[in-house]
Amino acid sequence: MKIVVLDGCAANSGDISWDSIGKYGELTVYDRTDRSEVVSRIGDAEIITTNKTVIDRAVIEACPNLRYIGVLATGYNVVDVEAAHEHGIVVTNVPAYSTDAVAQFTFALLLELANRVGAHDASVKDGGWVRSKDFSYSVMPTMELAGKTMGIIGYGSIGMKVAEIAHAFGMGVLVNSRTRKALPDGDWISWAERDELFAQSDVISIHCPLFPETEGMIDRSAIGRMKKTTFIINTARGGCIVEKDLADALNEERIAGAAVDVIAQEPMAADNPLLTAKNVIITPHIAWAPKEVRERLLNIAGGNIEAFLNGKPVNTV
Repeated sequence: MKIVVLDGCAANSGDISWDSIGKYGELTVYDRTDRSEVVSRIGDAEIITTNKTVIDRAVIEACPNLRYIGVLATGYNVVDVEAAHEHGIVVTNVPAYSTDAVAQFTFALLLELANRVGAHDASVKDGGWVRSKDFSYSVMPTMELAGKTMGIIGYGSIGMKVAEIAHAFGMGVLVNSRTRKALPDGDWISWAERDELFAQSDVISIHCPLFPETEGMIDRSAIGRMKKTTFIINTARGGCIVEKDLADALNEERIAGAAVDVIAQEPMAADNPLLTAKNVIITPHIAWAPKEVRERLLNIAGGNIEAFLNGKPVNTV
């Protein structure tokens, strides 16, 4: 059984093992694969894994031995699932492996926006406290979260965890999602239409997949419905935000700030307007990436392969 990993660098920075996948066959791991190399690297392999490498209809039709595609992520838009099904190829993903880590990172971003820890640390180390005449000083405003409203777009496992943490901070929560499910008991959380969520939220946190109905949903018009004190946080998909509109809003102080761990084009282009925007935090798509999470990802991916080989595939899409 030949197994090919097309972009191993997406899950492994060299500090974890591929044994959970390699034990099922002859394993070849590539750090990354250029579009022109995909078909040749798959060759006669029956099992492949991918994270960001696109497996479209042309690739599927050029690789007749292929029987299984494992996506090393929850989102599977990199695979032409319809073409795979037509050719009898099983496609699996890894759901909910990073829920706690992404929720944790969401609040790392929010707390930085609210408390400006980094800016104050830099000021102190630059001698600001040594020069201060008072026991306390501030270089920029901070904000208390208790009593504020968080709007959560997307109420899957991550959105649920973020809502739970927001409640622990004493925040109210508005939820908007493509599908509705039961909410926790209490008057602290309720469903809201998207325009209502935009208008009433002090913090808007995005946790939805990138679908046609969510692509570019945070644009000039949406931002125009928000409070000037609103923070926007995106740890989901960069394409949910029109980056030029967000940058303009930040520079014109039509919202208070933003923090994004994802952008529409990754890696980031040098001319991305957010790079020069005011009051924005940008991190390089790392919310999902603690070592514990990547180990869990590969263990679940290995379990997916084992289930497929046993004729009882799980986590299929």
